[in-house]
Amino acid sequence: MSSAPKEPPSPNKPAVSDQPSKPVVKPARKRRRWPVVVAIFVAAILLFLGVPRVIRAFNTISTDDAYVNGYVTFVAPRVSGQVIRVLVDDNNRVKQGDVLVELDPQPYRVQVAIKQAAVSTAQANLVLAQDNVRGLIGRARSDRFKLARAIEDVDNQIALLRARVATWEQEKATLVLAQQEFDRAQRLLATKVVSQEDYDERREALDVAKAQVAQALEYINQARVALGLEPQADQGKTLADVPDDLDQTFSSVRQAQSELRQSAAQLGVFPSSYGLTPKQMLEEFHRRVPGGDLDQIYSEIVEKAPTLKVAETNLVQAQSDLDDAKLNLSYCTVYAEIDGVITRRNVNRGDNLEARQSVMAIRSLTDIWIDANFKETQLRNLRIGQHVDLELDMYGGKHSFEGRISGFTMGTGSTLALLPAQNATGNFVKVVQRLPVRIDVINYDPDKLPLFVGLSVTPTVDLRSTPTGPNAGKFLQAPEQQ
Repeated sequence: MSSAPKEPPSPNKPAVSDQPSKPVVKPARKRRRWPVVVAIFVAAILLFLGVPRVIRAFNTISTDDAYVNGYVTFVAPRVSGQVIRVLVDDNNRVKQGDVLVELDPQPYRVQVAIKQAAVSTAQANLVLAQDNVRGLIGRARSDRFKLARAIEDVDNQIALLRARVATWEQEKATLVLAQQEFDRAQRLLATKVVSQEDYDERREALDVAKAQVAQALEYINQARVALGLEPQADQGKTLADVPDDLDQTFSSVRQAQSELRQSAAQLGVFPSSYGLTPKQMLEEFHRRVPGGDLDQIYSEIVEKAPTLKVAETNLVQAQSDLDDAKLNLSYCTVYAEIDGVITRRNVNRGDNLEARQSVMAIRSLTDIWIDANFKETQLRNLRIGQHVDLELDMYGGKHSFEGRISGFTMGTGSTLALLPAQNATGNFVKVVQRLPVRIDVINYDPDKLPLFVGLSVTPTVDLRSTPTGPNAGKFLQAPEQQ
């Protein structure tokens, strides 16, 4: 059989082989390319995310044993009384100076009125005491002048005695002359040289001289008796001789000294010794101030007068009692001492409260910090002033707070516990201890993101950060300057 001629293959049609077709097999290296690419991509992601974490792990220290802590101010009235108003409730936010509780003020108003009356009485007593002191000052002035005058009187009498003694001596000389002239006239009378008339004149002059001598002697005796002396002088002394201290021991001087001492004692002025003479007493009185200014002396005496001091003290005491009553009245209104939030309210209207009885507490929103209990093996590189990132579970890691290490507690938690571990009692087991580290929160605004006491915190200390602030780079804080 003849076969039909084959048509040449068309350039637009593929040639058809008479043999059956075989499947096309791709190379193996093309099939393995995608896993490698995925592996490289995953490795890049792991490196991108893991390397910073590894670096961070080597340069930071963290703990999950930390919590927010803060100050608590307990509110208590300073006086007893019945509650008439309670203006706050739990969870209310208050500012310093806000009114929290009011007590019944009426009993304390009565006490203020009573104390005010006592002050008025004390003021009147002070005015009366001032008048009495002025009267005593006037009496003391008079007694001082009386003493000085008594001394002067004695000195004058002594001078008068001596003058009378001099007159007596003069009269005696006149008597001697009159006696001589009379004796001469008597001798010459027999010879008729002197007339009877001259003789009578000489006799009269002699009698007058004798009378004058007797009179002068009587004056002397009178002056001596007035001075408390004997009419006759002691042996070896003249009628003009008197004791040297007569002007200090004379009765009128002693009496004036006693009166001055009595009036001065009422003013609180006492001599240094009761054996002082009147003159020494006056000199000591003048030496109370330089220059002996009497006005200044009396002014100081008035200021220190006992009766005036008592009246002034009573006034001060009455005024203090009045101030205390006013304070108690003001304490009937209980104010908030700090900014914060009310907690633990346990007071209601009508309650009878005692002084210092706690009625509520105020938690501060600003005076807060973090107590982080780091392991002792983590403390090697921790220092005051290091920067800390604070993450709170409350905000789910969406916000990180900033902090700064401010101090280390001088003792681990086990040593500060109620029953600290002791080797002697056998309750000590060597385990890794934790030390409370205080972290201050910085750039904190309680109005935006408040931190509540007791919240869990995860602090992370950046060891690469440079410590800043007070006592930076130290374990212990510097002593407070007094």
